[in-house]
Amino acid sequence: MKRLIAALLVCSAVAAPAFAALKAGEPAPPFTTQASLGGKVFSYSLADELKKGPVVLYFYPAAFTKGCTIEAHLFADAVDKYKALGASVIGVSADNIDTLNKFSVSECRSKFAVASDQDQKIMKSYDSVLLAKTNYADRVSYVIAPNGSIIYEYSSMDPGKHVSNTLQALEQWVAKQKK
Repeated sequence: MKRLIAALLVCSAVAAPAFAALKAGEPAPPFTTQASLGGKVFSYSLADELKKGPVVLYFYPAAFTKGCTIEAHLFADAVDKYKALGASVIGVSADNIDTLNKFSVSECRSKFAVASDQDQKIMKSYDSVLLAKTNYADRVSYVIAPNGSIIYEYSSMDPGKHVSNTLQALEQWVAKQKK
């Protein structure tokens, strides 16, 4: 009976919807970390990237897992749409930089950077730690305005809507800026 209760608790924690604590209007915590783009390591600074335009920051549990591969493909396919809106994309996980070098080439198709957060400082500052397995990032996406404020957040372990939702939020923000 104890095993059944324990199993039910674990299943409910895994199935529970994710909720990001940072909401629209809140400041995005700044960070600098190692990242990879096309298999090349560089120092990524959110503050520097925001000087160029909005940033779509998405957290994902682990490189080369099914959902994360799907999500990376979707972001790679949409990079030109983000660029047309003046935005860049960065994915963040707890994977080491060697793993991300491979992931950035194969799954991200060298279209956008992925960053390493092995000490989970970035994930924790964005409240994007997976509750069921705290050594992994939760699947949370943010759109951040150039002034450093969060425009939009979306949390779902299903990778299918992160791209469409962040694109829609970015399009709406760009339209407001033109008025």
